[in-house]
Amino acid sequence: MESLHQLEVIIMLLAVVLALTTIAQKIRIPYPIFLVLGGLALGLVPGLPAVTLHPDLVFLVFLPPILWAAAYFTSLREFRQNLRPISLLAIGLVLATSAGVAFVAHALLPGIGWAEAIALGAIVSPPDAVSATAIGKRLRIPRRIVTILEGESLVNDATALVLYRAAVGAAMSGSFALGHTLFEFVFAALVGVVIGIGVAWLTRWALCATEDGFTQIGVTLLAPYIAWVCGESVHASAVLACVAGGLYLRQSFSGAVSPATRLQARAVWDLLIFILNGVIFILIGLQLGALRDSVPPGQFGPVLIAGAWVSATAILVRLLWVPLAALIPRWLSAKLRARDPMPPWSGLFLISWTGMRGIVTLAAALALPVTTGTGVPFPFRSEIILISFTVILATLVLQGLSLPPIIRLLHLREDDGLEQEETLAREHAATAALNRLDQVVTENWVSLEQVERVRLRYLQRLERLTKASLAEETTLSSTTESVQRLQHEVLTAERVALIGLRDNGTISDEVLHRLEQELDVAALHLGVGERRVGRTPA
Repeated sequence: MESLHQLEVIIMLLAVVLALTTIAQKIRIPYPIFLVLGGLALGLVPGLPAVTLHPDLVFLVFLPPILWAAAYFTSLREFRQNLRPISLLAIGLVLATSAGVAFVAHALLPGIGWAEAIALGAIVSPPDAVSATAIGKRLRIPRRIVTILEGESLVNDATALVLYRAAVGAAMSGSFALGHTLFEFVFAALVGVVIGIGVAWLTRWALCATEDGFTQIGVTLLAPYIAWVCGESVHASAVLACVAGGLYLRQSFSGAVSPATRLQARAVWDLLIFILNGVIFILIGLQLGALRDSVPPGQFGPVLIAGAWVSATAILVRLLWVPLAALIPRWLSAKLRARDPMPPWSGLFLISWTGMRGIVTLAAALALPVTTGTGVPFPFRSEIILISFTVILATLVLQGLSLPPIIRLLHLREDDGLEQEETLAREHAATAALNRLDQVVTENWVSLEQVERVRLRYLQRLERLTKASLAEETTLSSTTESVQRLQHEVLTAERVALIGLRDNGTISDEVLHRLEQELDVAALHLGVGERRVGRTPA
């Protein structure tokens, strides 16, 4: 019966997620915010079964695929180009926020030790990757801002969790070793990246070694969990392992699987991430009841007030840090000023204001030990958890809901850089296809008429430079083997040309993904969707 009850709870959560997500789309509210509010409302309804969020569920089930997918769809070129601001936010801001929150918590909570206060700071310091992606992309803000926010949210968890473990260890043992903490941070980062790249390389090998599409999709689903477990087993950063793995695999995925498998994998992953994100955010909202009961009687209100002050501190530190992190490096380096001028204040303010907390914050808080090394209860554990929840709620609701009017007020618009890259990529791909037609016309497996019909369509594309679907421009009515092979040859030429543009930095991964999806659809429509890049009949 217990299993049946758990199944009922899961079905209820999924149904609520689907309903609230649909409503959020209709009323134009970012779904993470609406799901948290919905979960909060459900948690206050009497008689509903209590749903407890276990930290291991987040760290071992939810987080690996979410981080892997977020990294996979992050452009490596743009990530590298913005590595300095990303690092200043993911490392510097995390440390600054942790210090600011620790001072405030130490002043507001009588008796709390510095180790517990720093642990609280580390818990609430990292903005959430899911929130940044879901809200940032929906609002169509400048691409560089989206890249910085996504990059920060991918990397900052590693910094925060290392500091968190050090602070918890100090609270458990009563001592803190700075040198050991710094060594642990460097070790965790470097080894985590190596593990992630290694797992991604093995994943690519496995993908190339098998022909079955479902097996290949299964391999991609298994990869983030392998990276996470390997990272945790050697005390490295499992977060960076997943991030590095997702970034690395994206660079080789285009040639590792067939177009049909790639389309199927995208559908599977989109559904998986949608479900995981939806469930985790509604679970966040459902925790209020349990958190309220865990706080000592008469302390719920004062702790909420302390949570409000901590939330204000976290927001204020970010508002101060972002412009200073942009100004000081340029003030110190003339070369940097010439290469990368000071961005407009409107963009800096948007980055400063976009700092929503989410799943990592709550999971880290819930993962606090129940007792210390001496067997006594962990100091201020319930208070830290409730304050962390307050920060999540305050940042998601206050900052998340205010972003649309702020963006309109600041007159920020999505730049046209990607559109220009896409036009260039389409022209380059069409030229590559024409060059391939010049090569195959001399071979005896295809007729001149077939070649010329395809050539005409590519010439028309070059002349018009429209953004019509690639699938519509390369279709022949015949389904003979020679025609299919010809279509495979030109589509492969286009794909290889696009990958080359991505590899040399001419276009971003996002542009490659857009056009690659068109090529995949075209290949499936033409009956060559099971053929990988470069594979033609003998």
